Amino acid sequence: MNREEKKTVLAAVCGAALFLLVQTLHITLEGTVERNTLSTLYLIASWCTSAFGFAIFAQGWLLFSNQLSRGRLYSSALFLGVCVFDLLHTFGFVGVPFIKSIISEDRSLWLLSFSRLASSIGILSIFGKEDSPVLVSGKNSVLRKSILLVALSVVIFSAGCYFLPGVISPEKADSARKLLNFLVLLIYLLAIAVIVYPKRAEKSSSLLIIIRSLVFLALGQAFYINVGYDRNIDLLFGAVSSGVAYYLLLTGVYRLTIEEPFYEKQEIEEQINYLAYHDDLTGLPNRRRLLQYVEEVIESHRSSAIRGFSALAVLNINHFKNINDSLGHLAGDHLLQLVAQRIKEAGRHGEELFSMGGDVFAYLMTDRVGLESCLLRSRELLQLFEKPIDLESGEYHISLSLGISVYPGDGETAEQLLQNADAAVHNAKEQGVDIRRYVPLMQMKAKERLKLENDLRRALERDEFFLVYQPQVQLSTKELVGMEALLRWQHPKRGLVSPAEFIPIAEESGLIVPIGEWVLTTACRQNKEWQNAGYRPICVSVNLSMRQFLQPNLAGKIAEFLKRIGLDPCYVDLEITESMTLDKEKAFEQLKRLKDLGVFISIDDFGTGYSSLHYLKNMPIDRLKIDRSFVAEVMEDSNNAAIVSTITSMAHHLKLKVTAEGVENEDQLQFLRQQRCHEAQGYFFSKPIKAQEFENIFLKPTIFGLPS
Repeated sequence: MNREEKKTVLAAVCGAALFLLVQTLHITLEGTVERNTLSTLYLIASWCTSAFGFAIFAQGWLLFSNQLSRGRLYSSALFLGVCVFDLLHTFGFVGVPFIKSIISEDRSLWLLSFSRLASSIGILSIFGKEDSPVLVSGKNSVLRKSILLVALSVVIFSAGCYFLPGVISPEKADSARKLLNFLVLLIYLLAIAVIVYPKRAEKSSSLLIIIRSLVFLALGQAFYINVGYDRNIDLLFGAVSSGVAYYLLLTGVYRLTIEEPFYEKQEIEEQINYLAYHDDLTGLPNRRRLLQYVEEVIESHRSSAIRGFSALAVLNINHFKNINDSLGHLAGDHLLQLVAQRIKEAGRHGEELFSMGGDVFAYLMTDRVGLESCLLRSRELLQLFEKPIDLESGEYHISLSLGISVYPGDGETAEQLLQNADAAVHNAKEQGVDIRRYVPLMQMKAKERLKLENDLRRALERDEFFLVYQPQVQLSTKELVGMEALLRWQHPKRGLVSPAEFIPIAEESGLIVPIGEWVLTTACRQNKEWQNAGYRPICVSVNLSMRQFLQPNLAGKIAEFLKRIGLDPCYVDLEITESMTLDKEKAFEQLKRLKDLGVFISIDDFGTGYSSLHYLKNMPIDRLKIDRSFVAEVMEDSNNAAIVSTITSMAHHLKLKVTAEGVENEDQLQFLRQQRCHEAQGYFFSKPIKAQEFENIFLKPTIFGLPS
């Protein structure tokens, strides 16, 4: 229970206690205070009540006219009428000349009852519903209707007050007035219930003030029930309670219809401003705020006599797409939050981290003493991720690439600095290094990369792709047992484009999916054509991209086109990478669906990724392919030799085949034979060659003879 709620409960308890105390000491109080004194005190209390009532009208109607609301306008009009009744009652009750001849003391009590009846019904109608804004143009219409209603009510109630006492006996009139006052009390209590009942878990402070005002109105009405010629003390306490209630209502209406909407509008504007300049996921300032801030830094450099260096670093999480696709977007989002938190916690004075969206961050370093200081700090940021990051599914080692642009020198505007730092980080990723400082040549490469992506989008429809095949040889028999289909791109102007250049672009842009489907279909169709030509059936290996592998309908697609081509699935080997198995459950389900087709499954570049041996033994795979980086230095590096030996030994125990990639000489071949490696491929046997050449060299001879 908050402070305002406690005040409301306390007001209700104190009001009930006051009423019981006054009723208990009623005779004593009446005898202690003279009638003239009571009349004077009552007159003062009534004037205060009327003043508060008129203040409610003035506040709602005359002040803050640019912030109109239904509740404020109608409550203002209501209390304008109530004030008229209260004043007529007061003048008549205390015996003001001229008024006394028209409104007797008895009739004034009826006016008081009608006044409270009008206020109770009005408050119930106004605050029993949600408030809503009112156009300024509608104010005059409300004013005319309210004045007409007040005038009509005054006439009707005045006529009733004038004629009613003459129609019925004084005893019955007194009972009728008590019944009317009791009815008004019930309406006040009903209004409290209507406001409190709605399922709003927490009431605003202004609404609680209005509830407190209703508590005091109900208390005043409880005193008015027994008011008569000899109950002036009740009339006084009723007037005091009403005065307190009117004051609370004045405060509550102001807060509810003016102050709260103002602060709510201010809060919404602050929230909109925050969202405009901050990333929703990480809470970091965003690109818009970065550009704004960098411009301020540049301006301060220009206007300052002291020349320092400021650097803008763009950081990009390596292979984030694989992690995000494998573990799911929730895990990816959590990873981004943890990365942001780790960098932010390591921040120093004059440094600030920004989110560029996705897996890209920017780090601004101001007032550095020199270029080396900027580069040294950049390296420290990358070293933060030598420790793994804890996710729900386990610990993961991640790395970041960083590109940096320095002011002055690498750009004259915030946009240029950011663009150049972005070009530097892309260059770092392409070169496989951790950090790069911007040089103008990078911008040219960035433009070339963009053009290459545009050309790549049209390459498939222009039939610019073709496949080459590299043989896979069984080491024990020197027999050709398979081939790997590899993609090549013959650009009309650039000539042959390296796969290392266009494959990453295809993966980032999503073009890898249609391109991968073309590779798989073309390779399988070629293999079937060779079988139809009478050559001995062999298996064709095709690499799957992460995006392809994660398609839920991948198995169905493969089954459909294999059936259409007429190729037995046992002659298809699908190669995946270890990173595709990060999400063990999804990977296992996908692999099971593929194995149910009858295809073979290999893990390519084994030893360079994230595989867990615990899961590896349960996965439905057939072969491990040792990465060429281990084979290349197997004779010079004992560690690489140990890795190759361990992988082959493990594969034998798991009853998996082992294929070594990148075999280039006889020594490597003999070492692999000693390790009982099943198969191998590499330049020692043949470079990747086109289909016709592969057919002539490897398919027409029945036995492939290895070079001696």
